[in-house]
Amino acid sequence: MSESVFTYAAPGLKFGPGAAAELGHDLRRLGARRVLLVTDPGVAATGHPARIAEQVTSYGISVTTYDGARVEPTDASLEQAIGFARDAGPFDAILAVGGGSSIDTAKAVNLLTTNPGELMDYINAPVGRAQAPTQPLLPLVAVPTTTGTGSESTTICVLDVLSLHVKTGISHPALRPTLAVVDPTLTMTQPTLVTAAAGMDILCHALESYTARWYADFDAKTAEQRVPYCGANPIADLWSEKALSLLAGAFRTAVRDGGDTAAREQMALAATFAGLGFGNAGVHIPHANAYPIAGRVRGYRPAGYPDDEPMVPHGMAVALTSPEAFRFTFEAAPERHLHAARLLDPAAGDGPDALPDVIATLMRDIGLPSGLAEIGYGEADVPDLVAGALQQQRLLATAPRSPTEEDLAAVFRESMEHW
Repeated sequence: MSESVFTYAAPGLKFGPGAAAELGHDLRRLGARRVLLVTDPGVAATGHPARIAEQVTSYGISVTTYDGARVEPTDASLEQAIGFARDAGPFDAILAVGGGSSIDTAKAVNLLTTNPGELMDYINAPVGRAQAPTQPLLPLVAVPTTTGTGSESTTICVLDVLSLHVKTGISHPALRPTLAVVDPTLTMTQPTLVTAAAGMDILCHALESYTARWYADFDAKTAEQRVPYCGANPIADLWSEKALSLLAGAFRTAVRDGGDTAAREQMALAATFAGLGFGNAGVHIPHANAYPIAGRVRGYRPAGYPDDEPMVPHGMAVALTSPEAFRFTFEAAPERHLHAARLLDPAAGDGPDALPDVIATLMRDIGLPSGLAEIGYGEADVPDLVAGALQQQRLLATAPRSPTEEDLAAVFRESMEHW
């Protein structure tokens, strides 16, 4: 029996220049009196968190700041943040100010300061035990300072498990922020490569959710079996299509001129729309591949990111296999792949190469690496990368065409160099 029901959920949303100046009012409306502000050192250096904390304090709300969130969180960095919050608390609300890493850190802190157990109890199977929270979480207000992850809209917290060299996540509806406050002026400090990598995350969120397996093609579920990622559906489609249209007009401009306020605002809106889409429909092969790409990196250090250790930014890791992934999925839904390609470039061609060519041209134009080889991977790494991707069954289940181990190996091999 096929599924006949799809679900849709989203946080409250406040969008526009100056929106962050109203956070004191927003938190007081949520009943907050003691707030934990979570951010990272780079964002803290911009002065945004301090200004926001001062504004919130003016409403009679006590603010404690944790500025140790790690770009690309690990189990160790999340445990450090959770320990800080337990020692400094209790709190009655959490405020995340930063990119997806800060927001994901805040989600983990919220979960583990309101519920018993440890991270591995909640991390997705097969890496963790995939338990559901049993106690209500605190109100979480998410304020993104980058345009990309969509974490302010989603039910996902992404992290590296260091001992296993794997990137994975925690997924549950309770993790979705209560309110997303998207102020495009906070994104003006993004370095160029951060804008490029985070923008590719927006692009892949929109493309993957739009090309995901249609919700009615899944087996029917009971009410207890429903999960946040239900497959492509009519409502998520609207958000994804609009995000792609916004990216077509703003992405290259935002990378070329970070001071272009109109482009920054369009990118922030695209990130929000894409988050509202994929946060319900789901993502698939490019994101599944991104986890081992980021988790097994050896020597790559991207410009504009902390250089204390090697890393592959999440959006870059997602993008690097996306042309080949969409070439593989084309036959499952040709009309959707072609429509998406033409939303990004009205001059896009026909056939299975259309969308991959549009993506690869965009990646080249915005200065991303030419493929996996440029960030240090080679043929000998393919089996390990495939093994890591196969651990992401929650994501692969959403793919419109189910990949075999050999299919994934071919995608990785063909992604070594795109141009």
